[in-house]
Amino acid sequence: MKLLLVEDDERIASSLAEALTDNNYAVDIASDGEEGWDFITAFSYDLILLDVMLPKLNGIELCQRIRRRGYTVPVLMLTAKDNSTDKVQGLDAGADDYVIKPFDLQELLARIRALLRRGISPISNFLEWGDLQLDPANCTVTYRQNLLSLTPKEYQLLELFLRHHGHVLSRQQILDHLWSSIDTPGQDTVKVHIRGIRQKLKAAGAKNDFIETVYGLGYRLNKNF
Repeated sequence: MKLLLVEDDERIASSLAEALTDNNYAVDIASDGEEGWDFITAFSYDLILLDVMLPKLNGIELCQRIRRRGYTVPVLMLTAKDNSTDKVQGLDAGADDYVIKPFDLQELLARIRALLRRGISPISNFLEWGDLQLDPANCTVTYRQNLLSLTPKEYQLLELFLRHHGHVLSRQQILDHLWSSIDTPGQDTVKVHIRGIRQKLKAAGAKNDFIETVYGLGYRLNKNF
């Protein structure tokens, strides 16, 4: 999953981005509201972490602009102000949730996972496709209860397919979702990761076309599983 962090405190932004990357998220960082808006209009994000106190365009104003322009991406506000007025302003601006600084990292990660689950499954916390099951809370993937040993990018790629099941994802879409805008590799990288996942799924008992190639378009989870 690809996240945008809009935070003007360089120390907080750096440490938080590192923690998010360690938890299998691709992260872009914007240091002010206007730069954040430029990122939003240029790239696709699964969630936005938005500080309230920002230069040029504050978090409340940026969130209002996001919603006015029709973007439905989940927004998680980060605020150092722990009072009901600021919380109400953030939610009224269109934010989906908020956390108070200084925040506990595990709580923040849990709130991110909760927002990403919305619209996926109202009952289960797991992402499933046939005998494949992914647990976002523990970053584990099993096939027929066999634990798959995946690289971080292989895990992220499977999660992307599970969250967009039934959809064909092109190589460019995969790159846009799973790599930050400053370190995007070539499209052949996607082919390498797909091959690695297929080999590990096959070793666990899955058919080689569990992830099927839609020639000329991209890849998707096989609807027959």
